[in-house]
Amino acid sequence: MTVALRVDGRDVHVAGDDGTLLDALREELGARAPKDGCSPQGQCGCCTVWVDGAPRVSCVTPVRRVAGREVTTAAGLPGDTGRRWADALIESGGSQCGFCTPGIVMRLASLEARDGARPLDEQAIRTPLAAHLCRCTGWQTIVEAAGRVLGVRVGPGDGEAPPRGAPAVPPRGDPLLAAWRAQLEGSDFQTSTRTTVLGEAGFAEDTAPQGAAVAVPRADGSLAVGVTLPDARRMSGKVQGRNSTLPLRHPLELPPGQWDIELRTTWVEPAYLEPDASWCRPSGVPATPLANGGAFGGKRRSPVVAAARRLADERQQPVRVVWSREEVARRGPKRPPVALGMRADGTGVLRVAATPGAYGLDAIEGRVRAVAPGLDVELAYVPGPPVSTDLRGAGWAEAAIATAILGLIATSGGARPVPGTPVEVRDPSGGRARVSVPADGPVSVEVWAGEILDEVALRSYCIGAVHQALGWVRSEGIALDEAGGVQDLTIRSYGVLPARDTPWMHVTLHEEDRWPVKGSDAVFAAAAAAAWITDGLAPQWPTRRAVGSRR
Repeated sequence: MTVALRVDGRDVHVAGDDGTLLDALREELGARAPKDGCSPQGQCGCCTVWVDGAPRVSCVTPVRRVAGREVTTAAGLPGDTGRRWADALIESGGSQCGFCTPGIVMRLASLEARDGARPLDEQAIRTPLAAHLCRCTGWQTIVEAAGRVLGVRVGPGDGEAPPRGAPAVPPRGDPLLAAWRAQLEGSDFQTSTRTTVLGEAGFAEDTAPQGAAVAVPRADGSLAVGVTLPDARRMSGKVQGRNSTLPLRHPLELPPGQWDIELRTTWVEPAYLEPDASWCRPSGVPATPLANGGAFGGKRRSPVVAAARRLADERQQPVRVVWSREEVARRGPKRPPVALGMRADGTGVLRVAATPGAYGLDAIEGRVRAVAPGLDVELAYVPGPPVSTDLRGAGWAEAAIATAILGLIATSGGARPVPGTPVEVRDPSGGRARVSVPADGPVSVEVWAGEILDEVALRSYCIGAVHQALGWVRSEGIALDEAGGVQDLTIRSYGVLPARDTPWMHVTLHEEDRWPVKGSDAVFAAAAAAAWITDGLAPQWPTRRAVGSRR
C-alpha cells in the first residue's frame, strides 16, 4: 500500500503503513528542511510543514492522513517567501544554529496568508511560537524579523510599523567576521546564511548518505541497527517519553555555617535542539554532532561519534547513529547542581554535584577561583546523569553571581539590592556585562567583549544568553528518581521560557580596542544575578516554577 501526495510541487508516492509524515519526508523522499528534534512528541516545532497551506507538526501526523494533499516544506515555499524570511532573520540575528528555524519560518510565514481576518500585532506573532522551541536566540530577534516581514510594530515604544513586505536589508559587514564572533560565543563553527535558515546547515543527520544503516540505543545502552530510522526505533523497543509527576529535587545540602548568600540549584536540561547524531563510512572520519553550533558544550564529548566509527568498521557499510529526544534527556550531560554558602568577605564553600560519567570537574576549582578566590570547592557524589563543566558557565557562573551580589550589598552599607539593580560580571575569558532585570519592563544589557566584529551576531547571542539565564533562575528543572534516573523526558517538561513569557531586551554593545573575547557568558551570569535579585534572592532555583512550565 502506498500513499500519493504532492510535496513541494512534485507528485510522489510513499509507504502507506503506520509511519508519520516526517518519516516519509526525511527517510523516503530525502527532504532535509523538516528537522527531527523530538519525534514523536510533537513539541519542538522543528518538523513543521504546510499541509494544504496550513502549518502542521509532521512528526505526529500519520502519512495516510495527507493522502492526495499538498505538503510544503521550507525548501518549497512559493515565490520569494523563503528568501524574504531568511533575509529578515539574518538581518535581525534570528537564526544561529538554524536547526529550529525552518519550522519557525513555516509557522510565521503562514500568517501572511491568514491575517485578513484580524489585524496582526506582536502577540499574534508570539502566540504561534508556543508550538516551537528555540534555545539559541531568546525569541526577540525572531519576533523582530517577523515584525519586519509582516509590517507589524514590535517591542516597547511608539514607533511606526515597518511597511508590509519591506525587503530586508542584505546582511551588513563581513560574513567571516560574523562567523568569527559566532564561533567565539558558541564555542564551535557557526554561520548563518539563507541556506542555514531554510534547513541546509549540514547537520549530521542531514548529510548521511542514502542507504546508510541506522543505529539507535536500546534501554540497556546497546545499539539496535535497522535499515531506516523508524525500523531501528521499532527494533530498539523505543517508548515515547512522558512528563513526570515527581517534584524537583535539590540534590546537595548547604554546607554548615552562617552565610550571607545561600543558593541551591537543581537538575536542568541543556535542551539543545539537534539530538546527538553522527555517521561514518568504513575507515572514515565520523561526522561531527556539533555541525553548525556548539550545543552549549553539551555534545562536545558525545559517544555517538565513536559508536558510528565502530559500527561502520564492523559492518563495512555507512552507519548513522541517532539519539532520540528521550535519550538526550537520559544520557546527555547536565550542568552540575550546586549548593553555595558565602560570607560578606567573599569566603565560603561551593559544593558541586559529581555523578558517574562526569567530566571536566577537575578544572572547576581553577575556574571558580578566577572569579571568587575565597570560595572552597567541594565535590559531592550523588546519583544522576553525567554532569559536565563544558556547559555554559558551569560552576564559575554561580560563584560570580554570588560575588557580584555581595559586592552590591557591601557598597550599599549592608542593604540588599532592589529589583532592577544593575549587576556587573566579568567572566574568566575577559568578557564583561552589566544587566538589570526590573520587575516589569525591558531588560537592559551592556556588553564589553573586545572588538565587536559583527553587531548582529553578538547582540543575538547576548539576547539568547539572557533568555537562558531567566529560565535557569526562574523556571527550568527536570525531575529525577531516587536512583538518579531522569524522569522528565519531553520538551515541555524542561520549563524553558516560551516567547510569550520572555521580556523585551535592550542591548548596548561597547566597542573596545582589544582582541575579541566571548561576551555572552558574562551576560548569562549577570542576567541570572539580576533576575535573582528581582526574585528576592530566594535560596533555591527555580524561583518561579509556574512561569514557563509546561506541567
